[in-house]
Amino acid sequence: MNENTLKLDRRGFLGLGAVAAVGAMGLAGCAPKTPSEPSLSETGAVAESGNPAWLGVEPEVAEGDIVETVDTDFLIIGAGTAGLAAAGAAGDLGMDFIVCDKANQVPETREYLGGVNTSYAKENNVTVDGAKLLNELTRYASGKCNQKLIKLWIDESAEYVDWVTEVMNDQGKEVLLDMPPAHATGGTDYYVPYVQHLWEPAYVPPTRNDTIAERLAGQGHDILFEHEMVKLVHGDGTVTGAIFKTKDGYKQINAKNTLLATGGYAANPVMMRALQPSSVACCTASSFNPTCTGDGIRAGLWAGASKDIDAAPMIFDRGAVAPGVDAGYVSDADDAVLPGNIFQENIGSQPFMKVNRRGQRFANESTPYDFICFAANYQPGGVWCQVYDSNMMDDMLRFETVGCSRTVPYIEAGLTFDEYTAASQESGILMKADTLEELADMLGFEGADKENFLAEVERYNGFFDNQVDEDFGKEAYRLSAIRQAPFYGCWFGGSLLTTIDGLRINENCQVLDPELNVIEGLYAAGDVSGSFFSGNYPEYIVGVASGRSSVEGRHVAKLLAGATE
Repeated sequence: MNENTLKLDRRGFLGLGAVAAVGAMGLAGCAPKTPSEPSLSETGAVAESGNPAWLGVEPEVAEGDIVETVDTDFLIIGAGTAGLAAAGAAGDLGMDFIVCDKANQVPETREYLGGVNTSYAKENNVTVDGAKLLNELTRYASGKCNQKLIKLWIDESAEYVDWVTEVMNDQGKEVLLDMPPAHATGGTDYYVPYVQHLWEPAYVPPTRNDTIAERLAGQGHDILFEHEMVKLVHGDGTVTGAIFKTKDGYKQINAKNTLLATGGYAANPVMMRALQPSSVACCTASSFNPTCTGDGIRAGLWAGASKDIDAAPMIFDRGAVAPGVDAGYVSDADDAVLPGNIFQENIGSQPFMKVNRRGQRFANESTPYDFICFAANYQPGGVWCQVYDSNMMDDMLRFETVGCSRTVPYIEAGLTFDEYTAASQESGILMKADTLEELADMLGFEGADKENFLAEVERYNGFFDNQVDEDFGKEAYRLSAIRQAPFYGCWFGGSLLTTIDGLRINENCQVLDPELNVIEGLYAAGDVSGSFFSGNYPEYIVGVASGRSSVEGRHVAKLLAGATE
C-alpha cells in the first residue's frame, strides 16, 4: 500500500457521510424568496407551447419590471465546482466578470478531484495512459460522447490540480494522491487509473470551493448570492446575458459571454420522472444539492440549445431504509421526496451478500456502485438487503474497494464498525441478531421468503468455502462467510447524487443547437452540460466528475481571456 493513502484519517472519512446529509438538508432553505410571477422552478403542463411539462414555457419579464441592469464581459451563473473554477481563473487573469448563485452560500463541495498525470502522480511514479483512459470513458458511455471534450479534461486537469493545490496550501491543506488497490474494481478488467486527489483533512472547512470563494473575495470579486436565474437573454442564435430574480426584484446582467454552471436536475422530481424513470425506480435516498433543479438546462433549451438524448445519473448504492420501504418518490407531487433519511450509508457499497425481498441473490455484488441499483429495478420494490456477520471489518480489509467506499486506510487508522454504521444504527434500521432465523424475522422475511433467505445464506457459505461463486462469478477474495454471530442486515436502495446529462457542448464548452451549431456567447460546464457521460457514471475512475467540471469551467475562462494554448 502506498504510504500516501495512510494520511487519510477517520475524521475525514466519517465526515463524508455527515457532510452529504448536512449538504442535502441544510441547503434546502437557501433558495431566495422571489416575486410571484412565473419562475424557472415552476413545471406545469403547457399544451399551447408543445413543450413537455418538465420544460415548460420560457417566462416573460417586462422591461419595466427590471429594477437594475448591469454590464460585464463574463457572466458566470452558478458558484459550485464548475463556476468557481471559472471564476478562479477569471480572477487571476484580471477579467471583468460577475458570479451569481441562487443559494445564499457556496454549495457543498465534493472534495475528490480527478487529475491525470499531475506532478503528484509523477512524484509517486504513476503514469496514466491518456489514450487508454479516453477510450475507457468512451466505452463506458457506449460511444455517446464527445471524445474531444473528454480529452480536454485529460489534457488540462494536471494544470488545474496544480492551481488548486497552491490555493489550498494557503489554508494549510496538503494534497494527497489517493492510490487505489492493485486489482481492478469488480473483478472486471476495467482501467482503474490513479487520478483522485484530496486536500486533507478532507471535508473539514474550509473546503476547496470555500477557499476559492474566499480567494475571489480577497481579489475584490464577491459572489452575488440569492440571484435566481429566470431566463437567458437571447435572440438570433446568440446569448447576451441573463435575467435574475433577487430580493429587490428583477435584475438583468448583460454579458459578452455567459457560462452556465448551474448543476443538474436531481432535485426536480418532474424532470427526474420524465427523463430518468429507471433512476427514480431504484432510489430511496438523496445526496444531491437541493438547488440543482435543472434551471440552466431548461433556460438553455429555451434559448435554442440541444440536450443529451440519453439519461446519465450518478447513483451510489447507499440509500439505507427500513424493511418494507419501496424505492421511488413517496407521492406523485411535483415536490415529492425519496423515502430515506440516510443520505449515504457507505457500507452499502461493500460487496457483501445481497438478496431481494424473496430472500434470493440476484446479481454479482462486486461491481460499480450503480450496477446493483439498476439490477434492483428488476426486483420487488426496487430494493435489496445486505447481510454480513461479525467478521465484517476483516472482510472489508480483504475486499479493498475503490473510491469513497474504500475502508482499508480508515480501519487501519482505528475506524470501528459502530462509527462506520452510526447512521443506520441510530435510525434503528440496521438489524442485529444472534441467529440467522431471528435476523430473517427482523428483516421482514416470512414463509417461503424466509426459507429462501436461510437457504441462500447456506449456499453462499458454500461458495466461500469452495472459493467459487457458482451463481454470479464474484471473485473469490470478495466472498465472505456468514456464520459468526452476531449477524447484521439492512435494506438499501440507491442514493441519488446528481444528473450528468445536460446541454450538448463542443470541446470548448460552447453550447450547441439541435443542428450542432454554436450558440454564440453561451457556454456550459459541469453537470448542466452533457456530451461526456451516458447511461451512468464510471465511479471507478474516481473524481472524474468534479475533475471534468473544474477543467471545463477553467477552460472557458482561459479561452475567453486568450490564455489557452
